[in-house]
Amino acid sequence: MNTPLRRVGMAMMAMILLLLGNATYVQVIKADDYRKNPLNQRVVLDQYSRERGQIIAADGTPLAAVQKTDDRLEYLRTYANGPVFAPVTGYFSFIYGAGGLERAEDDLLNGSDDRLFARRVSDMITGRDPKGGSVQLTVDAKLQQVAYDQLASQGLTGTVVAIRPQTGEVLAMASTPSYDPNLLATHDGDAQEESWQALTTDESEPMLNRAVHQIYPPGSTFKLVVAAAALAEGKTKDSEVDGRPSITLPGTNTQLPNFNDTICGNGTTATLQEALAKSCNTAFAVLANELGADKLRDQAAKFGIGEQDLAIPLSVVPSTIGPIEDKPSLYQTGIGQKDVRVTPMANAVLAATIANGGVRMQPHLVQKILAPDLQAISETEPDEVDEAMEPEHARALRDMMVESEKNTSGGGKLNGVTIASKTGTAEHGVDVSKTRPHAWYVAFAPAEEPQIAIAVIVENGGQAGQLATGGRVAAPIGRAVIGAYLGGR
Repeated sequence: MNTPLRRVGMAMMAMILLLLGNATYVQVIKADDYRKNPLNQRVVLDQYSRERGQIIAADGTPLAAVQKTDDRLEYLRTYANGPVFAPVTGYFSFIYGAGGLERAEDDLLNGSDDRLFARRVSDMITGRDPKGGSVQLTVDAKLQQVAYDQLASQGLTGTVVAIRPQTGEVLAMASTPSYDPNLLATHDGDAQEESWQALTTDESEPMLNRAVHQIYPPGSTFKLVVAAAALAEGKTKDSEVDGRPSITLPGTNTQLPNFNDTICGNGTTATLQEALAKSCNTAFAVLANELGADKLRDQAAKFGIGEQDLAIPLSVVPSTIGPIEDKPSLYQTGIGQKDVRVTPMANAVLAATIANGGVRMQPHLVQKILAPDLQAISETEPDEVDEAMEPEHARALRDMMVESEKNTSGGGKLNGVTIASKTGTAEHGVDVSKTRPHAWYVAFAPAEEPQIAIAVIVENGGQAGQLATGGRVAAPIGRAVIGAYLGGR
């Protein structure tokens, strides 16, 4: 063979090898990624040829189901009480793919999950129509409705997260404003596109799940982390801390005052319990400085703040206490300002951990995985993640939070139920004097034998605006949700 022919042959062989390599890469290595890509309409259309599994509340209430149709898409996804449960279920669209649990559990719901292999083989042999598996959630349908109504009835932007402390089960996860996923499930392409355009351009961001996909400055709720770190270092609820109405941040002329210039204790010192009950900024700023950035960061991490890969199975945006670059930043970090940012889910886990004697449980939304005949395939077992506090320190912090609740304003206080709580009024924005603060409330009850832990945030103080406080705005919502849950036990 002469040289030119040999070169042509080698070039052709190289091209064939490249084509085989590319085919292998696309069809084997990247196949699963392409199959799961929400923009892959061929896969989505194939999914409409089989009955998609249900998403079911803890009590068996169907939240997402299907209806048989007469058009080319054989099944229509339907959502009962769509806006209430949208932050949990997400949406399923033949144009825009899926979101929320519809995406997180897509393999199970569409029937391609490995756990359904035996069912698929059986369907093939018997000629049965293929069906997807179902997901039973930990969400209490009635409690979710109460949480949503508390926010939506007042036209508030915010979220409520409720957790069972001993197991990490998410009992409610409401976010407002919300949207109706039925608008995106319709088989009318034009109507679907119109709804998508309206939802994605709405400045209120109704499709944003604020519970897990938004981070906020926690304000004074972060003082629970500082208090926990102080208890771990040997302080007690009776230890003396700074009680001055105002202090100067080190190396600056900037004053850091207590809210409304509150005097704690004798005006010079106060007990740690009184400082938490009255939410004294000066006490916790100075305390943060005494503890140091490393101990604050370590304690926050024990509560899950900073965790990078949390999924419930919805992905959760990481919370952070920030870089803490200097002394003034450390002081401000101690009161939950500066660069501290947490999700409402993280704050609910914080409350639940204290309620559970200092043991942090993995939060989760899925209770059971069900076969197409609704028989249980697997069940989520409670997962203990970390011991964030010694039991005796958790009890001391609980007692301090009970005193905080006694000192907290706002309506809806419950008779015969002892609540342990902490409020927060979080400043944000470039000019905090002109920006309405966020209002927080984290709590658990009954304090002696906790059954529910909760985090509530109302963005920009709701209708209270500049006068908003956690007690005035968020606490009544939290108490209503706690009362609804305990009243139904």
